[in-house]
Amino acid sequence: MMSRLAAALIFAPSLASAAEIELPTRIDRVTVYPDGAVVTRLGKAELLQGASQVVLRGLPAAVDPAWIRVEGKGDGAFAIGAVDVRPVPGDARQGLDAVIEAKLKALREQKETLDGQVSAIEAKRGTIERFGQTGPDKLGPDGKALPISDWPAVFDAIGTALVKVNDELRIARSRVSDTQAEIEALERTRPQAGRGNAPKRDVAIAVEAKTPLAAEFTVSYRVTSANWLPSYEARLATDSATAKPEITFIRRAELRQRTGEDWTDVALILSTTRSAGGTRAPELAPMQVAFLDAAVLYESRARLAPAPMAAARAKAEAELEAAKSRRMADSPSPAEIQTAQVETSTYQASFIVPGRVTVPQGATSKAVVLSQGQVSPTLSARATPELEEKAYLEAVFLHEDEAPLLPGEVMLHRDGAYIGRGRLGLVAPGDKVELGFGADDKLKVSRAPVRRRENEPTWLGQTRTDLREFRTVVKSLHAQPVKVTVMERVPFSENSSITVETLSQTTPPTEKQVGDKRGVSAWTFDLAPGAEKEIKLAYRLKWPGDREVTFESRPIQPAAMPRPLAQN
Repeated sequence: MMSRLAAALIFAPSLASAAEIELPTRIDRVTVYPDGAVVTRLGKAELLQGASQVVLRGLPAAVDPAWIRVEGKGDGAFAIGAVDVRPVPGDARQGLDAVIEAKLKALREQKETLDGQVSAIEAKRGTIERFGQTGPDKLGPDGKALPISDWPAVFDAIGTALVKVNDELRIARSRVSDTQAEIEALERTRPQAGRGNAPKRDVAIAVEAKTPLAAEFTVSYRVTSANWLPSYEARLATDSATAKPEITFIRRAELRQRTGEDWTDVALILSTTRSAGGTRAPELAPMQVAFLDAAVLYESRARLAPAPMAAARAKAEAELEAAKSRRMADSPSPAEIQTAQVETSTYQASFIVPGRVTVPQGATSKAVVLSQGQVSPTLSARATPELEEKAYLEAVFLHEDEAPLLPGEVMLHRDGAYIGRGRLGLVAPGDKVELGFGADDKLKVSRAPVRRRENEPTWLGQTRTDLREFRTVVKSLHAQPVKVTVMERVPFSENSSITVETLSQTTPPTEKQVGDKRGVSAWTFDLAPGAEKEIKLAYRLKWPGDREVTFESRPIQPAAMPRPLAQN
């Protein structure tokens, strides 16, 4: 009767001389995290009566010895004791061939010599060219002009010298190119370090059985040289007749692993948990404030806006079924896209990739589709005329899946045309997703300065002023109403000696401050077909006349970036 391991047994030192039993295994499943992976192997062995060691050979050197877990079951009772991880050095013959390496060294030295010759010839040509630019009117004795009868000889000498030096330079560069090609060809013939000869780790599992029996083992270990990066695709389809836009949103995962072993025909799970990240919030040290005797410097402060965490959760199945029903009855049926099964818990989400997957080790990557659905976004246009006199189409929708969207690139398409690449930050379930879909050529945006007036102080202590006024016009060429947001900014000051005053002719903004961006305001309005909207912005700066002011843009806090693949 099959029985699972219930207790562990601590063996005596004499176990080192116990019989060794080879444990052949295969990789059955892999759980990949954004910063590592857990590999699970399955194997069978025939255990002897008494104490023995089951040895699993040839694990990658990148295995974390502290993260090896062993479980077992068999057709009789047995116990598992200590698990010993043994480093196995690589083959000493793994080094490069000495003859090839010597030749490479000689070729590199030859190339350095040739590079020096090229530099010398280029310097010689430069001298000749500068000599030719001097002119015969200054080449005579004491910097005087040469006789005109000697000028043809000078021209011929310069021309002959240039022809000769250019020929020398061509030959030298050709020799450099040939030597570089020979070096590259020789480097490609270098003996490559085989994975079988690389350093490995063996795992020796101490076991004890009362009688001979057949046992099955599950060995799990963590490696860092593997990860997955999220990528997304958003395809916007607009329908001007019904004004019901729709986005097909696809979530993909790009896998890479350089663990030293291939994952062949394995069950693959992708987890959003960062297994190598911090496990607790950082500690804050006490901070004391005191007077500084030295001169005080103003220091910018980075401001982070906390991302809202919404609790709403829902499915997108209704939208997906509605999209399927709109297919033409006489059109061929497209292939079904296999997507991963999502399992969520309170603090993480996992994607179970359907079927069995092969991920070879190396620089190549493998992409799998995690989810695909359709959402109904809200469309609007956004313009920042101070920087660019264009309006850009934006789509906003709620992320209603149970799994969060990790930071990554998103490929953007609009009505079948590829628009470009964007970026997504971390989006929790229930949060808004904002995507840009390129310039809206049917919105004409213009911005022009209306007035600027400065005063120059004529006596000590006079206040300086700088008045600026701008006019922005947005005109719609659309056949349907559109929602437009215009962004403008007014300088702000943290110094009481510099005052900023928004003048009365300014069009009242819809939003006086956008998020945490001080001085940045927004005007949002609906624009009818053929209509135009005018926005005025006017402000005045005042500061002491004996001082100068400078304008400095504060950096915008970037979205979180995915961590790169760990290296061996």
